Amino acid sequence: MARPLRFRYAPEGWSVGRVRSAILEPLDSNLGAAMREPWFQSPSGYDARRFEMDNGDIALFCWTDDGDGPAGTSGGPGGYWLGNTETPSSLWRTDKYGLEEVPYPVRRWAERELLAQLHMESPWLEAYPHLSWFFLPVFLSKDGRETTREFFHDHAAGFPDTSREAALDYYESVLHTGALDPYQEEMAGKLGTSDYMDLTRMTAAMGEFNVAKILLDAGYEITPEIEVTTGHSIDYRADPPDSEGGQGVLVEVTRPLPPGRRAADSPLSAVRETAKTKTDGQLDAHAGGIVLFVDCSSFPDDGWRAVADEQPDVRHRPAVVFRARPDGSVEGYRKGRLPLSLDDAIDFL
Repeated sequence: MARPLRFRYAPEGWSVGRVRSAILEPLDSNLGAAMREPWFQSPSGYDARRFEMDNGDIALFCWTDDGDGPAGTSGGPGGYWLGNTETPSSLWRTDKYGLEEVPYPVRRWAERELLAQLHMESPWLEAYPHLSWFFLPVFLSKDGRETTREFFHDHAAGFPDTSREAALDYYESVLHTGALDPYQEEMAGKLGTSDYMDLTRMTAAMGEFNVAKILLDAGYEITPEIEVTTGHSIDYRADPPDSEGGQGVLVEVTRPLPPGRRAADSPLSAVRETAKTKTDGQLDAHAGGIVLFVDCSSFPDDGWRAVADEQPDVRHRPAVVFRARPDGSVEGYRKGRLPLSLDDAIDFL
């Protein structure tokens, strides 16, 4: 899969003439392109242009004679490129930087341009400003811009038996807290940027956002992607509020598919087999100390009811098996003694 949108930085002098010859002309020759003034005011001290390709691709470029370089570099003359199109050869040998690594005025200008583009192309997202911003690196990625939007528009972000609006309202509320803002690129990238619609991967990725909401509603501060000594990354560390951090509870998430979308022939088998895959590998290697969350939010009502009535074991303790609904309600059961206080976030059976 391709990566989410990232900047390229060219630490050298630029002018309108050079931008025209080194960027516009090759784009126009290969794709058909127009160079236009940006929709929003360029960052202070920078000149900027938009590039619009005949195939619907877009790109942005801004440059300055004396500006800040990306994190870890010196300032001076330089230009920033960002787009979901082919990269002109004049920029091939430039380094890539995440959105959070470039000067904030450059990032904010680019985000305003891209958000306006996104909402022009997909006006149904305009009512969800934080979700639009958070997933912008994939919503306007080179290869994944169609599939990622389709996942939210046509598949309710993995929720069964609900409307697109209800699902988007739910995830807007999760992201509006701002708790995951510092991890935007990493977390948004979990959706993937492939032109192939992989519902399994995308739905599993949203399970991590469901668990984030549970932990936040329970009052914990969360940090994603915690590296451990086994070489794995654990999905979250949950720290109590006002703690010093770093000593919280590790949390791993898995999300079984309901019967009909996987080989398992029953909801109970789906839960057991998915949890077994996680415990036989990553969790066994860590040798304890991790809470496993099994997210059954993909299950329709009858499937979840079968799981809730039987409460099957998942071969790992402590564990929480739950189902979230877009109205914010969460029902679940636990196995083993939890080192987390979740009664404010989950209606335990």
